[in-house]
Amino acid sequence: MSKRSAQLKQLIDAEIKYEMMAAIKLVKQTANAKFKESFDVAIRLGVDSRKSDQNVRGVSNLPHGVGKNIKIAVFADVADPKDLMKAGAIKVGMDDLVEDMKAGNLDYDRVIATPAAMKLVGKLGQLLGPKGLMPNPKTGSVTNDVLQAVKQASKGQAVFRTDKAGVIHCSIGRVDFDDEKLSDNFVHLMKDLKKLKPSSSKGIYFQSCSLSSTMGPGVVVDMQTLPI
Repeated sequence: MSKRSAQLKQLIDAEIKYEMMAAIKLVKQTANAKFKESFDVAIRLGVDSRKSDQNVRGVSNLPHGVGKNIKIAVFADVADPKDLMKAGAIKVGMDDLVEDMKAGNLDYDRVIATPAAMKLVGKLGQLLGPKGLMPNPKTGSVTNDVLQAVKQASKGQAVFRTDKAGVIHCSIGRVDFDDEKLSDNFVHLMKDLKKLKPSSSKGIYFQSCSLSSTMGPGVVVDMQTLPI
């Protein structure tokens, strides 16, 4: 363990579950990397991710965004892309966009497509899938209303999906956000997750939750202190 890591861990008692606002303050206190770190959450859900009907996947339109410019590509057959570009898209196309991505231009945070374009986008599965960029109706990235999808994505969203252990990982902002903005985003995300609880999931749904900065240690949150 590095000297920095040891010093940070001294500030956090691993045996304690912290009240939400106290946890947020601790994460910000321990974020001292040389770059502006993300404010991340890891939430263990009471689901069996091996069962398809218990995979939790979706998107949360965070009230205060995530604190960075979102690079968006759009697959849509439109005569004039100016409205989409004005809304936040940096690239709009069809076959030309496929070829551009095949050439290695994949520096995007979100890829949005119309249902009609998905046959084309399917050719990019091996490129977009591993990067978590493949459009999906459950995350609002496959839609006929691509303009609205671009507007929402450009504001900043938490896109999430349970991993093999049933854990959700995502960012809810930056460590330089006000405490209140981080708490608003956090509670908003948790409420959206609560709505997505699979009917076949039994027992406690929210098993545990920790907050952290990109390079900082995790702070366990007392779930009873969340207003959800």
